[in-house]
Order: sequence, then C-alpha cells, then structure tokens
Amino acid sequence: MRQILGLLLAVALVLGLRAFWAYETRAPRRAPEAPPQPLVVPEGASAETIGRQLHEMGLVRHPLVFRALVMLRGQGVSLKAGSYELVGPLSLEQIADLLARGEVVRHNVTFPEGKVLEEMAEIGAAKGVPAPEFLSAARDPSRIRDLDPEARDLEGYLFPDTYDVPGGTGGGDLLVGRMVQRFRDVLEPLRADLLAQGLTLREVITLASIVEKETADPGERPRIAAVFHNRLRRKIPLQTDPTVIYALRKAGRWDGNIRKKDLDLDSPYNTYRRQGLPPGPIASPGREAILAALHPANTRDLYFVSRNDGSHQFSETLTEHERAVDRYQRSRAGRARNAPS
Repeated sequence: MRQILGLLLAVALVLGLRAFWAYETRAPRRAPEAPPQPLVVPEGASAETIGRQLHEMGLVRHPLVFRALVMLRGQGVSLKAGSYELVGPLSLEQIADLLARGEVVRHNVTFPEGKVLEEMAEIGAAKGVPAPEFLSAARDPSRIRDLDPEARDLEGYLFPDTYDVPGGTGGGDLLVGRMVQRFRDVLEPLRADLLAQGLTLREVITLASIVEKETADPGERPRIAAVFHNRLRRKIPLQTDPTVIYALRKAGRWDGNIRKKDLDLDSPYNTYRRQGLPPGPIASPGREAILAALHPANTRDLYFVSRNDGSHQFSETLTEHERAVDRYQRSRAGRARNAPS
C-alpha cells in the first residue's frame, strides 16, 4: 500500500511539475490587448541576465526558468543582442524563439546631405541607434584608409541616404559600415572622372562638401563648384562661410551665427585666412555635389552672393560682385567682402 501511495505521489509530482512547466513556458505571458513592450538585450548578455530582464517585466516567475528553458532547447548560445518589441500574447517559448531568430526591431534612418558626424549621431539616436557607438565607429578611419590614407575620421565618407538598421547594441557600428559601403558604391562609377580631374579623392570630397553646404539647389551646384575651381587655379582664397562654421564647431564656439571676428579664427579650416582647400571634408556630400565637384560648369565666375530666395547671383569681377552684394545684401551693410558668399 505504501509503495502504491508513494508511486501515486511521484506521478502526481511529475504531472504537477509538467503542468507547472507547461504553464510557465507555453501559456501566454502577455494579455492580447497589452501594449508593446521594448526589450533591449545587451551584447554578450547571458540567458540568466535576459531571464532577470523578463522577470522584471513580469514575463517569467523566476529568471532560472528562462535559463532552463533555453538550455533544454539548445538555444543558450544563439540568443541575439539587439532591440526587440514584444507584441501580443507571447509565451516564454515564443519569446525565446524571437531572441534566437534575432528578430530585432529595425529602423529606417534618413540622413540628409550636408550633415557632420555629430549631427548624424543625433539623427541615428532618435531612431534607436546609440550615439556613442555611432561616433566611436565614425571616428575610426580604418574603413576608408585604402581610399584616403590621410583620413583621421569618416567625415565626408558616410553617404547621406536612408538605411534600414537594427537598433540597440551594435547598431551604430553596423550603420556606419553600411554608410561607408554606400559611399564606395556611389564612388565606383566615378573613378575615371576622379583621375581626369587630377585631384585626390580627399580633395574632391572636401570640395563637394563645401558645394553641398553652399546651396541646396542641384542646378546651381556645378556653377558653385566652378567658382571654387577657378579660385583654386588662381590661388585666390576660397573665403566661404561653411568652412568657418566648421572651424567654429571644432573649436566649440559655434552658436548659430558668424561674426566679423570669427573670420580671423586661427584654424586650417578657415578659408578666409588660409589659401586652398581646408584639410578635409566639412560634411557628407550627396552624389550631385560630388558630380558637381568633378564636373564644374564652364564659367569664369569668381564670386557669388545669395539672392535671399535660395538662389545666387554669380559674377566674374569684384566690381560686379560688389554691385550684386549691394543689391541683394543691403541689410548686411559692411559685409560686402571679396568672397564667393
């Protein structure tokens, strides 16, 4: 009798444990109407660490239950880091499968032309890409070293476009890698044009970045580029405001305005004080700006000034330029300069 009773108790215990296990791992852990829950799995997180996260989220009674589940199913080493979104009445098994498949939330991140690295990091961060990761990867020139041995970072070489990238840990490095590859893809068919200009890649991208910052009008870019090409040939300082703005950024002094004293800033990027191109790109140019730098318009223009409507007035002589400045920039009295803009 005792043996039968003991056997019955053992069976009952086994059945109870099986019912408990099934309830813990297969029953929905979220209500159907529950709002989505974000889950960020850090790089290198153990099954027990993830189990603690799920426990804090109310999705498992004890972290060790999740650890035991993934170990029994052989998923212990296949759980992927990243940013997830838990939606619907998921069971613990379904959550484990989600992490094993690496179905991370993906973000469309759009970078406009003419942004600097720090601005790009902010744009990416708004879509879940960690800014410190992005900047760390963007400040490592190794990805572009074969094309530009002088590069100190990836300024100018992160191609502005829309990218589909995962958020969470590792997203910044992945995104930077894709942006550099996109730059390479755009550059490849232009290599012959690059050789024909007799300029290095760094010089072309630097010039293209200035063109990008000077105008948003694709139709004007070849003529803007022509002004700078003409000035470079004649050894006339470029005297372009975007390079001063970049110098002020690097000095931590940019507040949204250029003052007369800023034109005297001692910086290799200050094209009012230094002749020739600045030492490197001042932003990420798009394809049209790169093409303009490679194929400038056939003009003798040396100057341009804003018409205050998004377009520019171009001039070949200083006298013409000063008249244009007087006409379009009367409110900027005293700033009629021997400069393109």
